[in-house]
Amino acid sequence: MSDQKSKIEVSSYKGRRIPPVLKLFLTLALLGLLVFGALLGQVLGGAHDDISGDPQVMVILGCQLHDWGPSVMLQDRLDKALEYLASHPDMTVVVSGGQGENEPAAEAQGMADYLADHGFARENIILETQSHNTHQNLVYSAKHLEEAGLDIKDGVVIVSNGFHLTRAKMLAGRAGYENVSVLAAPSSHTPTRLKMYVREPLALVKSFVFDR
Repeated sequence: MSDQKSKIEVSSYKGRRIPPVLKLFLTLALLGLLVFGALLGQVLGGAHDDISGDPQVMVILGCQLHDWGPSVMLQDRLDKALEYLASHPDMTVVVSGGQGENEPAAEAQGMADYLADHGFARENIILETQSHNTHQNLVYSAKHLEEAGLDIKDGVVIVSNGFHLTRAKMLAGRAGYENVSVLAAPSSHTPTRLKMYVREPLALVKSFVFDR
């Protein structure tokens, strides 16, 4: 009798059921991780130098400016640009970035000073000082180049940290640039680099939807 009762109990036990709400939460969490992973793959896939043809114009995207000069991330971008400009000294360079509330001056001004202090001709630098995000960087820089008589369809090289370039290329296409090349600056400040690789996939979605 005892054995029969035990068999009935075993056969009737079907495990602890997961509440429907928890199932939904776990499913959505898994889908979110898969989507984030795909977006991170896109970001990582664009984080490398890619020069096409012989662009005559460079746009350097701004980043935090401190009282003592460019932040580490911005200095990485400027140093990467200077490496390329050493063998292309006649390029026209747009430095793009406005002044944030916690910045002593427009990022573009600090960038221009840094390039000039490191030997690049100041007369070849155009300052774009009104932008406050990547979309504005590229749209406003395009206007400055057109006002200077330069055609943004002839080719441009965009300089930023590697994690930023997938989004920058997408927004450059929307702003009318063609034949877009990129230079991927390193990200020397490790905590910031890790934070940006978490943030950038989300920023890619935001820019895809809203920055038009």
